[in-house]
Amino acid sequence: MTASGVPESDDRPRARKVYEYLRDGIIEGELPPGSRLLERELSERLGVSRIPIREALPQLEAEGLITTLPRRGAVVTQLTLRDIGELFDVRTSLDVLAARLASRQPRERAVAALGPALARAELATTSGSGSEIAAANSAFHEMIVRLSASRLLQSMMAPISARVRWLFRLTADRDPDVLCSEHHELYDAICDGDTDLAASLAFTHVERGRRPSLASLAGVLPAGAEPTPEDLV
Repeated sequence: MTASGVPESDDRPRARKVYEYLRDGIIEGELPPGSRLLERELSERLGVSRIPIREALPQLEAEGLITTLPRRGAVVTQLTLRDIGELFDVRTSLDVLAARLASRQPRERAVAALGPALARAELATTSGSGSEIAAANSAFHEMIVRLSASRLLQSMMAPISARVRWLFRLTADRDPDVLCSEHHELYDAICDGDTDLAASLAFTHVERGRRPSLASLAGVLPAGAEPTPEDLV
């Protein structure tokens, strides 16, 4: 085990550890937007070869956490308000579908999957840091996607899960008690097999977060460029 916590086993576990280290550093703000991720520096800092770093970077880019720029290489992405708005647009569709499909699972399966995730979110709300609350709330939503049992939906949500967790961390000042109450309602609807209610609550839960999230980030993130004609073709 290196000082960074990256295991000295084969390259694939090390690549996963490198990915998690960089992902968490970006989400927590330890690697701010625009930071360059240089292979040599990361190799020395983490005590690994460049191979696991090269394996980790494409996943981070696929999730929108980093961007590869000409002559600069990999840099941490600068999120914009437009990016946040688009993320909410996607969530109002996919989170609703996830809740609808999850509510079709047997009650025992739903309780077993969502119960522990909800309990962790509640515990974080009462005694956790902003980072812990964001991670636990994200994990609750990710578990709903897993409970949906839709492989296609899971593959579609995988690239945006890190951005959702990033969003939750950036808006950690939102009232956690309100979020916890909404999660309880969603949990009950899914476990009761009430498909329409679960879908409605999921939509409302996401939309209720849109305006306060954009308002709190208005002075933090740049607006982002408007769509060009080429974007619409």
